[in-house]
Amino acid sequence: MPTSLETSLFIRACRRQPLERTPIWVMRQAGRYLPEYRELRAKHDFLTVCRTPELAAEVTVQPIRRYGFDAAILFSDILLICQALGMDVEFNPGPVFKSRIESLADVSKLHTGEVAEKLSFVPGAVRASRELLKGETPLIGFAGAPFTVATYMVEGGGSRNFERIKSLLFTAPEAANALLDTLTQGTIEYLGSQAEAGADALMLFDTHAGLLAPEEFDRYVAGPVDKVARAMARYNVPIIYYSNGTAGALKRISQLPVQVVGLDFRMDIGSARDILGPNLAVQGNMDPVSLLAGPDQVRRRARQVLESNAGRPGHIFNLGHGILPNAPLECVQALVDTVREWRPTA
Repeated sequence: MPTSLETSLFIRACRRQPLERTPIWVMRQAGRYLPEYRELRAKHDFLTVCRTPELAAEVTVQPIRRYGFDAAILFSDILLICQALGMDVEFNPGPVFKSRIESLADVSKLHTGEVAEKLSFVPGAVRASRELLKGETPLIGFAGAPFTVATYMVEGGGSRNFERIKSLLFTAPEAANALLDTLTQGTIEYLGSQAEAGADALMLFDTHAGLLAPEEFDRYVAGPVDKVARAMARYNVPIIYYSNGTAGALKRISQLPVQVVGLDFRMDIGSARDILGPNLAVQGNMDPVSLLAGPDQVRRRARQVLESNAGRPGHIFNLGHGILPNAPLECVQALVDTVREWRPTA
């Protein structure tokens, strides 16, 4: 990793080093709230952008040009791995699977061992993004965590109650374990290819981790994440684990071999840090809907998060979920300005 990026605010925060100010980036910052993104998408469909390194790189750097965020995140999608495994998924605009995983026989039909090859355009986008970023801004590569990706494959898309995935866990654990083992190995290959292409940090998104009771969480969520994170340790880049709805699982999360824990907006960041302990950095965690309430509210809410962290090293400011497509640009600017200007009181 170039020295300029190793000493960046974002990387130093991941390593819990004292900083002159809190770094900031926001989840889904490369996307629909930006007029320049909508202009590009008017010419190219979603999958074309994902599969074309030059286009993905352009979208990746758009929010850096506009706001100067302290980290860029690669433009991609967590469900591309499903296509690499042989599943037919379309985005219309949300994901729709033409078939679902219902049994061990379905899992056995997945195309394992070809993930990195079939997703080679993603490390291509990493290299193209690094070229556009000119060594000035760290780049985050990412993947969906195995359990969250599995939910889509079993449910066939989004879901309200997630009955199918839970039923699989309870009634067909052999199939569930086989599916998660397949996704874990595929995710290791996929994230590894991004690290080898030059990603400065790696992130696992576990949006549906909060669905499960402690026993299932430990087995089907934490277990696979632990394996992925340990496999990524060889690349010596920070690993960020974001999960949603998991305030009750923070003690278990604190045992994962990651460097940064992303927090959703349902928990107080100071209280969360007390549970996680001093050896983990945190990322988060303002409610993204706050950005719709006007610049004054944005500034107030941002200060609340910063004050809750109380100046402890290892804080990366972010939202507690992805930025909404209708987030006003002036409110995003107010957020960035507030975080950059804030300093802890003595």
